[in-house]
Amino acid sequence: MDILDKIIRDKAQEVALKKQVVSIHQLTQTDLFKRETYSLKTQLKKTVGGIIAEHKRRSPSKSVINHSLDVSEVARGYEKAGVCGMSVLTDGKYFGGSLDDLLLARASCHLPLLRKEFIIDKYQVFEAKAFGADAILLIAAVLSKEQIKTLSELAQSLGLEVLLEIHNEDELQKSLMPSIDLIGVNNRNLKTFSVDVETSRALSRLIPDEFTKVSESGISDVDMIKGLIPYGYEGFLIGECFMKTSTPGEHARAFVKQLNE
Repeated sequence: MDILDKIIRDKAQEVALKKQVVSIHQLTQTDLFKRETYSLKTQLKKTVGGIIAEHKRRSPSKSVINHSLDVSEVARGYEKAGVCGMSVLTDGKYFGGSLDDLLLARASCHLPLLRKEFIIDKYQVFEAKAFGADAILLIAAVLSKEQIKTLSELAQSLGLEVLLEIHNEDELQKSLMPSIDLIGVNNRNLKTFSVDVETSRALSRLIPDEFTKVSESGISDVDMIKGLIPYGYEGFLIGECFMKTSTPGEHARAFVKQLNE
């Protein structure tokens, strides 16, 4: 069993326990569930080389990245930096995140927030809306075509946008449907954790123009972004590059300034 299989197995158990504590009906009664969401897709289209800056404490591939930062300060810093959106890891066991991180980020900024999570159940979509997300991540590698359709259509009905993450052509082909807003190409192999930005270049020509293209993982400098823009990428998800520093917001601001020069 590889790490991805372990994560999904543990996530299924986690969701089953949550359902026993808080019902979907209770989630729909929260104030945040009733708020009008921000559009990540719209923000990315307003900017050349739009940055989605991530809050991530650790990962299975890198162990600890940064445990000392306050998510509220990170969110405010990212907003001041002029990024287009913020990704918030909410998985606890493997990434050190939580739904509280999403809640605090929502209270601290007006950026579109992406809930980055291993979503396998409708419950998690309702949860994302209830805790202030504007968009959710769906990972094609762990979902069937029918699951992608069901979860993305539910998200769309709740006013959430959907970033569908792929790693290869097979995952892309099963994911092309009207309920997907953005397609993210993850340059990191989830089984080996090796990173190759060539993955984004190779898959770009296969992604239809109606989907906003996002390149994820391994983006560490402005030249990499400038090299991918001609391939149609409008969004770039960057986490470790900022989070490994003591001041992610300041580093994001310098990055955005350099990109705009």
